[in-house]
Amino acid sequence: MDKRLMTSESVTEGHPDKMCDQISDAVLDAIIAQDKDARVACETCATTGLILIMGEISTSSYVPLADVARQVALDIGYNSSEMGFDGNSCAVLTAVHEQSDDISRGVSCALEGRGEPGDCRITGAGDQGMMFGFASDETPELMPMALALSHRLTRRMSQVRKSGLLPFMRPDGKAQVTIAYENGRPVRVDAVVISTQHDEKVSHAEIEEAMLSQVVPQCIPQELLHKDTRYYINPTGRFVIGGPAGDSGLTGRKIIVDTYGGYAPHGGGCFSGKDPTKVDRSAAYMARYAAKNVVAAGLADRCQIALAYAIGVAEPVSFHVDTFGTGKADETAIVRAVRDSFDFRPDGIIQSLDLRRPIYRQTASYGHFGRDDLDLPWERTDKAEALKKAL
Repeated sequence: MDKRLMTSESVTEGHPDKMCDQISDAVLDAIIAQDKDARVACETCATTGLILIMGEISTSSYVPLADVARQVALDIGYNSSEMGFDGNSCAVLTAVHEQSDDISRGVSCALEGRGEPGDCRITGAGDQGMMFGFASDETPELMPMALALSHRLTRRMSQVRKSGLLPFMRPDGKAQVTIAYENGRPVRVDAVVISTQHDEKVSHAEIEEAMLSQVVPQCIPQELLHKDTRYYINPTGRFVIGGPAGDSGLTGRKIIVDTYGGYAPHGGGCFSGKDPTKVDRSAAYMARYAAKNVVAAGLADRCQIALAYAIGVAEPVSFHVDTFGTGKADETAIVRAVRDSFDFRPDGIIQSLDLRRPIYRQTASYGHFGRDDLDLPWERTDKAEALKKAL
């Protein structure tokens, strides 16, 4: 019997990297709500008492960046020095300039449209690189189980904190789940790790009891737990100093949390703060959309789609589908069906998924994929029937 372990982690919205992701995407949403054709590449970093917003933004809109950043911090719960960070009084610095003309010319007019008569209306890829999409039948949301359960834990941690059910909790936190596999299928939870920022007065025993009674049972099905499941709750014994005061934050540093938890590859670029001409974001969404529909159609138990682009060129320079030997149809036929059903050029992606609208901040915590709590276009399975009929 083939046995192995797979571990993935998630972080709460108060983790410093996630705070930066949310600020970058809140800036993007505020801009794209006014100017749908804006070019945005916004990154954020944060440390004790300081937020820095930087990047390249070309837009006709006006957005008060400092106000947006402060509001995100306050929404998370960083509203006093007691929390380790205060959105009301922190310093906010900006270092923003417009998109490079050298990049803009290739995005505004793809290689395929240059030299043709009339106005060029073909969008070129906003960057080069590799992008991946993945789906697995391990969970209802068609995601790897370890990551799906980790996201459920961190969402629950924020819920019980914000609701006041566990008032000792503070915004920063992490969760990690290890799944035991037998013959390629998940059979049980081998280990659970939870770290939550907390106030100084609560005891470690109280934290441990609260996590095991108010967080774990609500997120992990009882049949996956067993007598030998290991639990590590705040394993250092103390987590009072957290958020940007305990660890500096940076946009994009949690790309594995954002994607597939290490179960499948992720592309070379992060997501947050990027408008949809940046294919390292939008093409990764489209690849997930296609892979999820392949699995939803019953054509494979697992599916991974790999794309690569050249900056300023619309057509992908490579395209690959891998079902890891789980395909229920000829692999060549599946590849043909995917290519016929999905347009992987930037314009096709943006139109198919309706990406020129302010939908991004909500994706900046708890994963961009497998979000059954949100209505995200790349998570729909509306192409499954078309894929079946195409075979």
